[in-house]
Amino acid sequence: MASPRASWRTVARTLGLSERTVVRRAAPLLHDGTLRPTAVRNPLRFPRLTPVALRIRCRPSRITAIAAALARRPDTVWVDILGGGDEVSAVLFLDGPQARASLLLRDLPATTGVRSWDAYDLMRVFPAGFVWSAGLLTADQLEALAPPPGEPRRAPDPHPLDEALIEQLTADSRATLDDLAAALGSSASTVRRRLDLIVPGQVVRLACEVDLGLLGIHAEALLWITTGPGSLEDVGDELSRHPQERFAAATTGAANLLVAVAAADLAGLYTFLTGTVGPIDGIHGVEVTRILSSVKRTGRLRTAVS
Repeated sequence: MASPRASWRTVARTLGLSERTVVRRAAPLLHDGTLRPTAVRNPLRFPRLTPVALRIRCRPSRITAIAAALARRPDTVWVDILGGGDEVSAVLFLDGPQARASLLLRDLPATTGVRSWDAYDLMRVFPAGFVWSAGLLTADQLEALAPPPGEPRRAPDPHPLDEALIEQLTADSRATLDDLAAALGSSASTVRRRLDLIVPGQVVRLACEVDLGLLGIHAEALLWITTGPGSLEDVGDELSRHPQERFAAATTGAANLLVAVAAADLAGLYTFLTGTVGPIDGIHGVEVTRILSSVKRTGRLRTAVS
């Protein structure tokens, strides 16, 4: 998950295993879809994208259908059913202001079972969350697999190949250079040059979707945090660097920071709230919403959607 395009040799050296052992264990997981390498656009690098988080309150009898309909949209990145059983959260990368208006003024009002909703524009997605390993890797191991994320580098100049390349990475971010070149009608050397620009330049985030229960994670939650404007940047950056944080973004709305957290269990979630969030200066309030079921993550379906 921390570096989906890392070679088997690099993974083996990082973990202190033989390359043969790594291939024997990992290849079947990729083949059967347990591991699903993908990529997600960084909205900071795409001025047309309008990133929005939704909290949609629904009739409980319609919540599964509404979540499924949202997941089928190509512009949804995350779709989760929240713990009360009557609320869906979603993160969407919408294609401009008109798409936002259509969603809020046409699509949601016309959806049977939707009672009300709150929409939060994502003003800044904190880049430290671009590398996540469920806290299972040490800092040295993370550094061996990929450079520390830090602040985004200067975005490379656009290239006609980039859009199609990103589509291929979204389908399989571990595809070989030769396979990518064949799909794009280009050369492997050209593909490598573009990858060496768009990935370190954080045009896209490479990710690997997996059922977090397989990693011992059984308690996920969204934190809707209220901070003062002067402390928003520092609080968001600090939380985004925590190994239990999966996503952090500054938002519009009453809560101005959205943080997705993964913990082993409710006790671990409590420890994160009291031991990590609690001592941070500048936090005025926190609303915690448990995630009951995940339908879509990093742009990939997690459960069967009919």
